[in-house]
Amino acid sequence: MPDIGGLLLDATRRLKEAGIEGPRQDAVLLLSEAAGLSPDRVRLQPETTLAPDIAARFEALMQRRLAREPVSQILGRREFWGLDFHVTRDVLDPRPDSETLVAGALAAIPDRGAAWRIVDFGTGSGCLLLSLLHELPNATGLGVDASPAALEIARANAEQLGLASRVDFRQGDWGAGLEGPFDILISNPPYIESAVVPELAPEVARHEPRLALDGGADGLDAYRRLVPHMARLAAPGAFAALEIGLGQDAAVSALLAGAGFAGIVVLPDLAGVGRVVTGRKSR
Repeated sequence: MPDIGGLLLDATRRLKEAGIEGPRQDAVLLLSEAAGLSPDRVRLQPETTLAPDIAARFEALMQRRLAREPVSQILGRREFWGLDFHVTRDVLDPRPDSETLVAGALAAIPDRGAAWRIVDFGTGSGCLLLSLLHELPNATGLGVDASPAALEIARANAEQLGLASRVDFRQGDWGAGLEGPFDILISNPPYIESAVVPELAPEVARHEPRLALDGGADGLDAYRRLVPHMARLAAPGAFAALEIGLGQDAAVSALLAGAGFAGIVVLPDLAGVGRVVTGRKSR
């Protein structure tokens, strides 16, 4: 009978040899899923023996991870802002650095009890919009995405989190055809240069939607299209926040300023790198 410790040791070695970052954490999460145990129990009780069928389930999950399928897609979920989100290959994997946008928006909101109107362009899984709605009990939201499959995931996440009554989702091309005004406008648009996308880690290049990654030749195509819509839909004094890629802070700041947003601030992510550009619509 295999035990937890032996399975983890072997799995961690194999994942590391395959060039996968964080091999121990991935092994813990996959074994937890296969065994129906909490990750803490898997970490703290290495002597626990497991039935052969559990070991077989674990090996099947391991084969998927060794093929560089992301853990979130294998498990079908990802934690973001302390909430569980359903994810598939139709949406971007919610990343911790994107919590910078949620934190920045909340810090800029003077009254969390007000009936704020929020719009999220390119909503994907809905993680940004739904995290804000979770923190703002009287706010309402609209999530826009070009992908019908992504919108289905966002709707499912809203239902699961008990937020469906305060949010609507719509298929669309950024802000085309929308009517405002909105008080909070957010987006994590595609910002990776087209030529770089194939060179990304296999977990991203092979398993995440290119539509949500490819930002054109210089990575800024989506911002050029989106910012004028944000300016048109923003209420006077509205707060806007855009996630950006490495080195894009100056260009995106200039686009916001040129569209009538003032008080431009660049917020750093967990590594201290500029990750979110914010501003307020001039009155």
